[in-house]
Amino acid sequence: MWGTVRELCARVLRSFRAEADTGKDKRSHNLFEAAAVYVSACAEDDQEQIDEAAGWVSPEALSFGVSELACRAVIALARERDESPQAVARTLLGLPAA
Repeated sequence: MWGTVRELCARVLRSFRAEADTGKDKRSHNLFEAAAVYVSACAEDDQEQIDEAAGWVSPEALSFGVSELACRAVIALARERDESPQAVARTLLGLPAA
């Protein structure tokens, strides 16, 4: 069992070293930075920037970052408008009030 764990750890370390050796800029961006660039690029319909930001982190991390950004944006907008987050989210999506 420990041999399997040791081999798995060795593979992970090798993959990190391989990424560092390829010269990719993948590790210099965090998921929140990627999400901010991705969402703003989507709003501006900038496909080149969308593709670049999508390559900075894994698809799962980007999805989490975009979700977190959406939550924070809705909360900030709700506070600004003195409305509930649900009302703001429904308005932004063009849904009728609940």
